[in-house]
Amino acid sequence: MQTEKVVDYIVNWLKDYAIKARVNGFVIGISGGIDSAVTSTLCAKTGLDLLCIEMPIHQAASHVTRAQEHILQLKKRFPNVSDSRVDLTPVFEEFKTEVSLDGKQATVDMALANTRARLRMTTLYYHASLLGYLVAGTGNKVEDFGVGFYTKYGDGGVDLSPIADLLKSEVYAIGEYLGVPESIMKAAPSDGLFGDARSDEDQIGASYPELEWAMQMKGEGKTVDDFTGRKREVFKIFMSYNSRNQHKMIPIPICEIPKELR
Repeated sequence: MQTEKVVDYIVNWLKDYAIKARVNGFVIGISGGIDSAVTSTLCAKTGLDLLCIEMPIHQAASHVTRAQEHILQLKKRFPNVSDSRVDLTPVFEEFKTEVSLDGKQATVDMALANTRARLRMTTLYYHASLLGYLVAGTGNKVEDFGVGFYTKYGDGGVDLSPIADLLKSEVYAIGEYLGVPESIMKAAPSDGLFGDARSDEDQIGASYPELEWAMQMKGEGKTVDDFTGRKREVFKIFMSYNSRNQHKMIPIPICEIPKELR
């Protein structure tokens, strides 16, 4: 990958899109992870206004520390960057008092995790509406189009996706080029939706390098029968996520009424 040229391309794409949309800048949620760090830096490099928002909900301390470190670094490097902190923990806790928490614990936990992401999306769009900004997404290609590892209408609810055509390894390469803090570069990727430090690999059962490999194998038309051992296991994991999360990767189905019924 021609990292410098890719960075310039994305920055110009962001700026052109915003100017054509007649908006004033971007808003982005900062999690303390590599994807939001890279995306926010790319947005900052446009020279347009950028609002970085922390939105903790019972957040792991390490995530909060990394997010704050990144925001501080961005503000020192770019005069067009501002920040805000919206503690959504009370909102989340109040929500829990108004809904049923009956059911299998694992199912309830997942529903609440997705609720966290959707509360954050609502917060980002609130600020975007006030300021005339676009909400910049942070999903990468493996998450968005490989395993569908994001929340529909949560972190998947955005106006534009600057890094969605980049594999996770490419995001890291750009992060290194952009000078993303070392603490973020070294941290295990995590969605931060469960209030602890569990990693994406803990949840998925495979690392991003393994998922990138499986995504490539699928693209080459391979099947699970082509592999043995760990490769077979990883490919099965990838295909399972890819299959059941197709509803996130394709347009919303529309029931088209036949002309003869109108």
